[in-house]
Amino acid sequence: MNRQLRKRIRYGDGWRAMLFLAPSLAGFAVFYVIPFVIGVCESFMDQALGGDFVGLANYKELLASGSFRKAVSNTLLFTGIGVPLLIVVSLALALVLNRQFRLRSWLQTAFVLPLVVPVASVVLVCQIFLDWNGTLNAWLHALHYERIDWMQSKWSMSVLVMMYMWKNIGYDMILFLAGLQSIPKDYYETARIEGAGRLRQLFHITLVYLTPTMVFVVLISIINSFKIFRETYLLAGNYPFDRIYMLQHYMNNMFFELDIQKLTAAATLMVGCIVVLVTGLLQAERRFRTFME
Repeated sequence: MNRQLRKRIRYGDGWRAMLFLAPSLAGFAVFYVIPFVIGVCESFMDQALGGDFVGLANYKELLASGSFRKAVSNTLLFTGIGVPLLIVVSLALALVLNRQFRLRSWLQTAFVLPLVVPVASVVLVCQIFLDWNGTLNAWLHALHYERIDWMQSKWSMSVLVMMYMWKNIGYDMILFLAGLQSIPKDYYETARIEGAGRLRQLFHITLVYLTPTMVFVVLISIINSFKIFRETYLLAGNYPFDRIYMLQHYMNNMFFELDIQKLTAAATLMVGCIVVLVTGLLQAERRFRTFME
C-alpha cells in the first residue's frame, strides 16, 4: 500500500503539486535564498565588489565591536523577558477562554483585535501616552509625581515588552486554544474519576498533550520578538536609548553606512543562532513525543 502511494505521488500528484508550487519556490529562491547566500559570501570578503577573501576577519571585528555586543545583549534580554511572559499570559488566557461563559466571544475578539491594527497606529497611540507631555506624564503630574521620559530611561525596555505582548498575545492565545480543543475530553473525565485535581490535570494532561503546540508557539514568539524593531525605530529612531538598542538597529545603521561586511556578518550570525535554536527545540519536541509514545 505504501509503495503504491509513493508511486502515485512520484508519477502523478507529486508532479502536479510541484508545478503549483514552482512559482512560489522560484520567488522564495530569488528574493530570499539567493540574496542570503550572496550575503553569506560577502561576509567573508573585505569589500562588496571585487573584494578579497579574508576568512573570519569580519566576524572577529564584529565580535570585538562594543555596539554589536550591546545590541546582542539587549536583544537577548528582550527575548528572554518578553517571550516567557507572552507564553504564560497567553496560555492562561487560553485556559480561561477554553470554558463556556457569557463574555467568551467578546473577550476573544478583544484579544485578537490588535493583530489587525497597523504598526503606525500603535506607535501613534504610544506617542500620545508616552510623550514628555503625554497622557501618562499628565496623570503623574496631577498626582504630584515627577514626569518620566519613558523612551529615554530604564522604563524603555518595559514599554517595548508591553507593546510586544499586546500585539502578539491574541495570536498565541488562538494557537493555544486550538491545541487545548484537540485534547480528548475523555482524558479529563478519567482523571476526575481517579481523583486527580485541577492542578494535576494541568501538569499531567494539558501541558503534556500541549507540547507540540507549545513548541510551535515558542518558535513563532521568538521570531515575532525580532519584529519589535519596527515599533522601536518609529518611536526612538536610528539611535535609541542604550537599553533598547537592538540587533536590528545595528544592522540597519551598518546598511546606512554601507558597511556591507559587518551587516552580512551580523545577519549570518543571527540566522545561525535562530537555526540552532529552532533545531534544538524541534529535537527536544521529537524526543518528548517518542518518549510519550
